[in-house]
Amino acid sequence: MTETLLKELEPKFKALIDELKRDFSSLRGGRATPKLVEDVRVDYFGQAMTVKQLGSISVNLPREIVVTVWDGNPVSAVVKAIEETTRLNANVDGNAVRINLPALTEERKKDIVKIAKAGSEEARIKVRALRDEANKAVGKACDEKVIGEDEKFKLKEKIQTAVDACNSEIEQMLEQVKKQVNIQKNDIVEIISGPFIREKAKVTRINQQKEEVVV
Repeated sequence: MTETLLKELEPKFKALIDELKRDFSSLRGGRATPKLVEDVRVDYFGQAMTVKQLGSISVNLPREIVVTVWDGNPVSAVVKAIEETTRLNANVDGNAVRINLPALTEERKKDIVKIAKAGSEEARIKVRALRDEANKAVGKACDEKVIGEDEKFKLKEKIQTAVDACNSEIEQMLEQVKKQVNIQKNDIVEIISGPFIREKAKVTRINQQKEEVVV
C-alpha cells in the first residue's frame, strides 16, 4: 500500500506545482513575452485549450503581445481567459487579441506579489486536501485491518514528508516572484534561461525604460 499511495500522490503534487508555475509565469515583469499568455487555459465550447493551441503569438517590444486566433470564433473566450488569468487588459482587433502590459510601477509590483501570495495559498489548500484524503485512506485501511498501527503511522509520516516538500517548493516559487519584481542594482540573481541557466550573477545595470537587467 505504501508505494501505491505515494505514487498516486506524486503526480497530483506535480500537477499542482506545474499549474502554479504557469500562473506565476503570467505575472512576472513588465516586458512582453509569449510566456505571459501561451499557457493560459481557454474554455472553448467546454474544452480546455491553451492560447498557443488556438493561435499564433507575437511580440511588439517592449510591451505589446499579439495573439492571432486562427479561427475567429474563440476570440472572445481568449480575451476573457487572458484577462481573468493575467489581470491584463486585452483588446480585440479582428482575429487578433492585443495585450498591452502596463509599466512595472510600485503599485503593479505590489499587485503581482499579492496575486502570487493568493495563488500560493490556494495551492497549499489543495495540498492539504490531498494530504487529508490520503490520511483518510490510510486510516480506513487500518480500521479494516489491511495494515497495522505501526504501518499507519509510518505511512502518515511519509505523506507529511511529501507534503512538506511540496509546500517548500511553493514557498520557493513565491519568493522567486518577490525577488524578480524587486530587483535592485548589485543584487545577486539566478539566471533562468539561456546558456547560463541556474548560474548566479550580480545585477550591474537596470534599464527602467526598457525594463531590462544587465548582469
